[in-house]
Amino acid sequence: MKEKKENRRKKSYKKVTFQYKLFVIDQIRNGQISINYASKKYDISRSSISYWLKKYSTFEQKNKSMSKDDQIKKLKEKIEELTFVKEFQQDIIAEMELETGLNLSKKSLPEALSKEIEKKKRNLSK
Repeated sequence: MKEKKENRRKKSYKKVTFQYKLFVIDQIRNGQISINYASKKYDISRSSISYWLKKYSTFEQKNKSMSKDDQIKKLKEKIEELTFVKEFQQDIIAEMELETGLNLSKKSLPEALSKEIEKKKRNLSK
């Protein structure tokens, strides 16, 4: 009593452009529609949409990531900027302490920084 299997055609898939995929993905990621609703609305399988979402996230990461040389360059620039700010703040504190006669840096700053400010005060008083 075996039943004969009907000849079923394999579902034909339509090719979708990259822009169309981005459109669907954008709607899902913005919370406008769910994956299930997008699947029904655009007649695309849920697994295809999930695959697009996965691929798009790796595509996005590749575009946002920097090369190691760029990262090093950016970090060096940030170090230079922060060093300048630190030096400027220490100069202001040293000048203020010389004018007021108070030693606030010893009380409120770490020892290494207060020593640097003391050196600046000595250089300024010369």
